[in-house]
Amino acid sequence: MDKILRGHHLLCVHGFRGMGYSPGFVRRMAEIVADIRDESKDFYIKTVEAFDDACMACPHQGMEECEAGEGSNEHVLEMDGRVLRHLGLQHGKSYLKSELILLTAEKVIPDDLDTLCANCSWLSYGVCKKGIADLRKKHSKGGVFDERS
Repeated sequence: MDKILRGHHLLCVHGFRGMGYSPGFVRRMAEIVADIRDESKDFYIKTVEAFDDACMACPHQGMEECEAGEGSNEHVLEMDGRVLRHLGLQHGKSYLKSELILLTAEKVIPDDLDTLCANCSWLSYGVCKKGIADLRKKHSKGGVFDERS
């Protein structure tokens, strides 16, 4: 069965360092991240602009939308859409994990997160940009993908 990840979580998994909204959320996200980072595993991930596997353990998950605060659902949906568009992905379509990792390494530079993840409460910690920088370094040939690097 495919794993399901919302657009912005496709980026979060690279910067995740054990912080989260609750102990249950941290445990669930750590499981997802371990699978993503395990190079011996490849599997399909369905990309969505909606609740995903991580959201199922979030204390802010409402019946139909994120209830972290006023405007939070719209905020996360906007981030999901920006990330999917930036990566050229479609809502509801499945992609191999390995393809998503390479696509992210090729198409996302750390400073893109200022726009893609605008107003995200985790962005100021710096771990997200560091995660993307590390991903790009690991998967680049000669250390550079494009002129924006």
